[in-house]
Amino acid sequence: MKWIESWYASYALLGVAAAGILPILLPVTVAGASNASLAGLVMAAFSFGGLTAPLWGRLADELRLHKVLLAGGLACAALTTLAFPLVHAPVLRAALALLQGIGIAATATTANLFVVEAHPQPQWDARIGWLQTFYGGGQVAGLLLAGLFAQTDSTAGLVLAGALLAAAVVLGLLTAPRLPPRAAGTGGARSRPALTHAVRHAEWPTASPQRMYHHPGLGSLRLLGSLGGPSFGLFLLGWFLSFGGSAAFFSLYPILMKQAYGVGPALSSAGFAVAAGLGLLLYAPAGRWSTRRKPLWVLRAGLVARAAAYGVLSLLLVVPGTSRGWLALLMFLIVVLAWSGLSVASTALVAEMFSRQSNEGEGLGLFNAVTALAGVAGSAGGGWAAVAGGYGAIPLVTLGGTLAGLGVFLAGRFTTD
Repeated sequence: MKWIESWYASYALLGVAAAGILPILLPVTVAGASNASLAGLVMAAFSFGGLTAPLWGRLADELRLHKVLLAGGLACAALTTLAFPLVHAPVLRAALALLQGIGIAATATTANLFVVEAHPQPQWDARIGWLQTFYGGGQVAGLLLAGLFAQTDSTAGLVLAGALLAAAVVLGLLTAPRLPPRAAGTGGARSRPALTHAVRHAEWPTASPQRMYHHPGLGSLRLLGSLGGPSFGLFLLGWFLSFGGSAAFFSLYPILMKQAYGVGPALSSAGFAVAAGLGLLLYAPAGRWSTRRKPLWVLRAGLVARAAAYGVLSLLLVVPGTSRGWLALLMFLIVVLAWSGLSVASTALVAEMFSRQSNEGEGLGLFNAVTALAGVAGSAGGGWAAVAGGYGAIPLVTLGGTLAGLGVFLAGRFTTD
């Protein structure tokens, strides 16, 4: 197809490793040798790497280092993934996870730049849509692979992830386009056009290529009050609470499902893969619902669905019986499917709130930064909650964060009038 380019294959491999294999096998490997708090710390460090995206984006914008960042980021992620099974000290494992996240951020931050800077604007929607489809397809494949290795040999799975990332280095260098020098008088992330595309794949606490495009800066923070007003600050609070609550569940998902619901990593990974695949089919309907019903309605409905699912997951902790695991998987299916509406509606609502000032890029940058911070906080908080109250405490923390965020979105008007 004319909208697909050969370099998309390297981002599919990134999706296999970064969104499929690593979020399953990292906590399984760490928790098997240590405890939940360390698993949460490792996943928080992995997520924290996404916060370095502004640095890599600035380098790409100013120095035209797109291919260097692509290859260097993938190489960093590959080497640290291959090294992870060889070290056992908690500090070293957290450091390697941080470097993995940094490498992934350096690679992912260039994805949309290759589209935006090499093609005319009328083609962006189709090309970015296919880019995300490749990444989402890679995620589904990675989850299935993680399920195969999680029950038997997580070390072999990490080696496979490292090898796939290394293969992505070669593919990216051979196939990624060479971008032309930026015209005189332009440059910098602040000059980028606003890309109001939702993240069209099931999102872990770690960031995705789509979120790496818009970066916040000091100027964004200074302009927060005048651009978005108090309603935008309230929106960011609600999103931080709801996304951070879910991050506590997602970051420890494979070991939580095993310890709390008796579902082994192989089955839980397969269940996530099915949910992620089905979720890809809901983005188009979610866009229509957002247009017909307004984004805030879809956002509230998605959080209601998630709150109900997390409520049942919490109740299942005190319900005996062999069917508990299957009910837990069904509830998690609802959690993942609700993301399609949440992703579309939240992005559309931010763009809508800033449309009159023509500063959607600034708003999206702050929105993405808060998402990354919520992922870090939720990942670490999930580990601490498991230590303090057992794995059964995590669904309760997640439910509390989701209900708190829903309360904010039910109370606020979220306009910039």
